[in-house]
Formats: sequence, C-alpha cells, structure tokens
Amino acid sequence: MVTVNIGMLHYVLDHVYGAFVHRTKLSPPFFSRGWGGTKLELLEKMIKQLFPDVEGQNWPPTLVQPVWKTVWESQTATLREGFFTTPCHDQLLSALPPESHIARVAFLAPKYTPPHKTACVVHLAGTGDHTFERRLRLGGPLLKENIATMVLESPFYGKRRPLLQRGSKLLCVSDLLLLGRATIEEARSLLHWLDCEAGFGKMGICGLSMGGVHAAMVGSLHPTPIATLPFLSPHSAVVAFCEGVLKHATAWEALRDDLSVHEASMTLEEVKERMRNVLSLTDVTRFPIPKDPSAVIFVAATDDGYIPRHSVLELEKAWPGSEVRWVRGGHVSSFLLHNGAFRRAIVDGLNRLQWKESPL
Repeated sequence: MVTVNIGMLHYVLDHVYGAFVHRTKLSPPFFSRGWGGTKLELLEKMIKQLFPDVEGQNWPPTLVQPVWKTVWESQTATLREGFFTTPCHDQLLSALPPESHIARVAFLAPKYTPPHKTACVVHLAGTGDHTFERRLRLGGPLLKENIATMVLESPFYGKRRPLLQRGSKLLCVSDLLLLGRATIEEARSLLHWLDCEAGFGKMGICGLSMGGVHAAMVGSLHPTPIATLPFLSPHSAVVAFCEGVLKHATAWEALRDDLSVHEASMTLEEVKERMRNVLSLTDVTRFPIPKDPSAVIFVAATDDGYIPRHSVLELEKAWPGSEVRWVRGGHVSSFLLHNGAFRRAIVDGLNRLQWKESPL
C-alpha cells in the first residue's frame, strides 16, 4: 500500500502554484524597477517613527469621514461603500502614487442591532487581493453573531493601483514599505471612526498573509484592547521575500543593477542581505505587545510553503498570552479551505474583550 504524505502535498502545491504564477512569463517579478531611491530612505525613517518614545503619542490618528453610498439592503443587513482621502501626512502623501490618494472601503453591518451592541472587524488585504469580495465572503456569515465587517482596499491595489504596475507586482521595494505604512495609517483612522463616530461596542483587525502582518502592527499600536487576528502571516516580510516561495518572484538582478549604479559591484547574496536589512523594518516582533494579548489569535498552516513554521513561533514568543491555532494545509489550500477556522478565531478573539460602556 502506498502512503501519501498529505502535508508534503500541500507544501508542493504552494510551490507549484508559486512557480506557475511567479516564475513563468505571465507576469513580471516584484521590484523590477529597483529599490526606489530617495523614497526608500524616506520610508525607512517614517517606519522608525511608528515607535513612539512616549506611549500613546501617536494617538489619536486623523479622524476620517468616509462618504458613503448604499450598495444593497436586505431585511437584516446593509452593504455600503465609502471613500475618503488617505490620512497620510504630506511627506507620505507625496510619495504615494496619485491613484492611491483616495481610499475605498466596504462596510457590511447588521441592519437593526445598535452599534454599541455590535462588534466590527477591519479586514486588510493579502498579497493579490484587489477587491472587496473575498473578505466580504469571509465576514458575511458573522452578521448572525452581530459582527460587522469593514474591508479596506489597499494602496497600490484595485482602483488604487498605479497605472504602470501590473497586478500585485510592486515596481520598487519602497512601494512595499509605502503600502504598509499607508495601510497602517488608514486602518488606525478607520478604527478611530468606528469607535468615536459609529460607536461600536467592540472592534478587531484581521488580515491574511501580508494583510495579517499589517493587522498585527495595527493591533500592536492601538491604545485600547482590540481583537488582533493575523491569518497565515509571517512575523516579517523578510520571511516572505527571502525565504518563502516569493523569493522566486523577486527581481534580484534588477535590484543588483540598481545598487551597482551607486556602489561597487555586489553579489546576489549581498543584494539579498541588503533586502533582509530593509525588510527587517517590517518585523512585528519589534512592535509593542498589544494591550490585551489574550485577544490575539494567530491562525497558521502546518505545511505552508510561503510562511515557515519558525516565523509563526517567533510571533507567539514575542507576544506572551497570545494564541496560535494550526490548520492542516499549505498557504494556498488553507486560503481556500479554512475560512471556518478564520471565522472562529474572529468570534473567539472578540469574545475575550469587554464591551465598551453603552452611551446613556
């Protein structure tokens, strides 16, 4: 009898999918235009500024006021879409492509339950998630638990994608840091709006893959307890681009050529070391422990070809009191098959929070 190692099959699926999507000529590699020059230096400084010397000095963020239109209503729920000018300050705004200046958001909420008796979770985009639909499908069944879903379209994605960018393949390394920093600012402003303007009783932040890294950062920086739910996420973009499948989708030669304009000729290994140094800025373990670590639930896959197991364990170690849940599968298969586990984590994370005192 032939025994099949299912875990290995999941792992191989990730690599086959990655080879098809990233190593064929169907799409260009990541960072085909190099590092981003002075923009990269600016972003490195800005990300370091996320760590305040005095706790709370980065709060409150700019309060955004989305302009809403109703997409549909049912007897029990309403879906609205809104837009607002990104709250990024002038330096960051000037670095963002013009297409990304206006943020778009979808908001699915129960129709008749008052906000102070409702929770809301902001869902951030994973790599390649250009639309609202997948995240609305994830959040939709949670309406019966009185959990609303807010979906943010990332900068550089969807209708915010720069004209010259093909798909998700960011042109410069600086774009990755810019996407992350702007997403953090926008998500923090949306949480502030949900709290102060909409009056929700509990809040959370979640994301899959790249979105999970951003969700962890937002949850870490939030001044009050929120549910923080990173799914299939590494502790740092270093893991994704230097260790996992995406290392095959990176334009290492172009990055080397860009560096050689300013420095002596470098080996590819030296270029990769430079990438590790730059992307170490995205290391979630350097961020503060969230205010209520028990409301942090990581969901990870046992045989993930994109995210190695050690990366998930580093997150758990850095945030004592948090929980890691394992689903059987790889990155791609878990993304497709384990929405039930992601929803359970959302419900459980929110249940570990106290309700905000209701208005008089």
